[in-house]
Amino acid sequence: MVRLDRIYTKGGDDGLTSLGDGTRVAKHDTRVIAYGTVDELDAVLGLLVTAELPEPYRGYIVGIQNDLFDVGADLCVPGEAGERLRITPKYTNALEAIIDRENATLEPLKSFILSGGTPHSAWLHLARNVCRRAERSVSELLAIPAEKDRVNPEVLRYLNRLSDLLFVLGRVLNGNGKNDVLWKPGLRQS
Repeated sequence: MVRLDRIYTKGGDDGLTSLGDGTRVAKHDTRVIAYGTVDELDAVLGLLVTAELPEPYRGYIVGIQNDLFDVGADLCVPGEAGERLRITPKYTNALEAIIDRENATLEPLKSFILSGGTPHSAWLHLARNVCRRAERSVSELLAIPAEKDRVNPEVLRYLNRLSDLLFVLGRVLNGNGKNDVLWKPGLRQS
């Protein structure tokens, strides 16, 4: 269990922060950016939850918020799993099950869609964009030779699938796609 009795430590005043294994790194370290972006995604989803999100979608999102803390913990502790918490295929499979169930209700797309429609959908599209940024950060971290074996590749798969789920839920909460705002190529040129 986590226990926080002091909120400020002054340990970051010099531009450094500690990873879960005690290593001190710059606050702009690629790993810190990756798990910081995951934390930002959790905050965007928290705003969505406050917007009277109906069930089962509220339950999905709150569960994902919990997953994102697990993702952040995984990223914060580099190296082999050992006894530490790690994202496993079970997390990704759970997202795929929701995607399959919810996408079955939607008509196939014939155009790209713009963010908008309902407020719930707009929040989901914003969350999807933050998720894609987190995914790019983890991909960048995996591309660093010294980090490649110190990052759980399942985190990247999870974030990739999560962005797909957020897209599908954005359509579902847009009247099952009926309120999707379609892209009209060259609209302002006519």
